[in-house]
Amino acid sequence: MTSPDHQTKPARLSFWQTVGSVLASFFGVQSSKARKRDFSSGNPVAFFVVAVVMTGLFALSLIAIVRLILHFAVSAS
Repeated sequence: MTSPDHQTKPARLSFWQTVGSVLASFFGVQSSKARKRDFSSGNPVAFFVVAVVMTGLFALSLIAIVRLILHFAVSAS
């Protein structure tokens, strides 16, 4: 029998599991099993950092796409 002081902690999430969870949350398709796993063994700071970086990359990609479209629109006229 194990005492309450010696309970095993769930394994920490890998970098790619964290990225996958953040991507799933961006699209709103994360399963409840993955959400429970994230809350029980995920590092909140890692989720925050990955989310901020991914949001920045998304914003930069939108800016790049708009600039590319505007460049081609101006050069075509």
